[in-house]
Amino acid sequence: MIKKEMIAMLLAGGQGSRLGVLTSAVAKPAVGFGGKYSIIDFPLSNCINSGVDTVGVLTQYQPLRLNTHIGIGIPWDLDRNVGGVSILPPYEKSTNAEWYTGTANAIFQNLRFMEYYNPEYVLVLGGDHIYKMDYEEMLNYHKKNNADITLATIQVPWEEASRFGVVITDDKMRISEFEEKPKNPRSNLASMGIYIFTWKVLKEALLALQDQEGCDFGKHIIPYCHNRGDRVFAYEFKGYWKDVGTLGSYWAANMELIDMVPVFDLYDEFWKIYTKSDIIRPQYIADNAVVHRAIIGEGTEVYGEVHNSVIGAGVTIEEGAVVKDSIIMKNSVIGAGTYLEKAIIAENVVIGANCRIGVGEEVPNELQPKIYGDGLVTVGEDTVIPEGVVVGKNTVISGGTCADDYINGILPGGGSLIKAGDRR
Repeated sequence: MIKKEMIAMLLAGGQGSRLGVLTSAVAKPAVGFGGKYSIIDFPLSNCINSGVDTVGVLTQYQPLRLNTHIGIGIPWDLDRNVGGVSILPPYEKSTNAEWYTGTANAIFQNLRFMEYYNPEYVLVLGGDHIYKMDYEEMLNYHKKNNADITLATIQVPWEEASRFGVVITDDKMRISEFEEKPKNPRSNLASMGIYIFTWKVLKEALLALQDQEGCDFGKHIIPYCHNRGDRVFAYEFKGYWKDVGTLGSYWAANMELIDMVPVFDLYDEFWKIYTKSDIIRPQYIADNAVVHRAIIGEGTEVYGEVHNSVIGAGVTIEEGAVVKDSIIMKNSVIGAGTYLEKAIIAENVVIGANCRIGVGEEVPNELQPKIYGDGLVTVGEDTVIPEGVVVGKNTVISGGTCADDYINGILPGGGSLIKAGDRR
């Protein structure tokens, strides 16, 4: 039997509904980040940098692009005969087919995969956060405390603590109480959704709760283990960690990359972030182009102006176009003379000439104000915006739009224009 000290189970099946049209056709972990990467690159890179060479990636929602991106794991040195990376979608059993119904249920459905490697420890990860973490340090902490479960935690601002599951610990960091999104939190030490389990403890808990509907680690498995007396400890992480689950946090995390001294350094030689790279031509910056504080991807051509923005690969910014405080994902085109401010533009978008995008007063979005806010314009992938239109703030556009879709050539602030066939 194969024996691994620790294997990782990476939960990457989430829909990411709070990212709106950005995840209409792609799983959240496959969404582009930083002009070059996908969100899932960060936990995968953490694994190989930490010496974890066996990773099961659990997929479900819109998995095609994610599966293609990961492939056999070559960029992360995870193409191995023993271990490496394995894609683990829900599968049809002899009696029925079951979707993953919760984070722990997804792990339970892959018990055979874990049993095959017979690990001493199992590392459970989410696939939708931006951070660098040495999981080996966390494992050493787990061993030192003779823990059954170790939760990675981070101090969050008190005013944000009610958004998280928080823990209360004793002076040795052993967890005494859990509070799941409390209205009046008594702690600001928040769970990061990263766990190390001693394998025997995890297996027993999964089997005991296998009939629990929507079985979840935070709501079911960890409280169950804690109540039966298992040793559960908090590992306090001191580094950068960003939940990019909303459009506002996603935009802010990208903008932090272009600070003069970025809080999160993509260029760290000692902790590299690996990704699948296409072989494409170099970027081109024209003589009369202006680029100020920006990340520019490979194969991108800039003939206009780019200020304080993150631009992906293969983008074209035509002459006279001005892009400010924006994220533009790969293979999109910004037409000549178009002004674009505080926008998130997904892949393969074409914006016509002489448009004004992201202008005017802030008005709450008419359909989904909790998703489309922060003064942003969000444009879904494969969208076409005709020339000469004006688009206000807190707006969303998705699909092949035409001039007739814009009353008097305008989509006012707070407006939503989602063509038939698009999901959100």
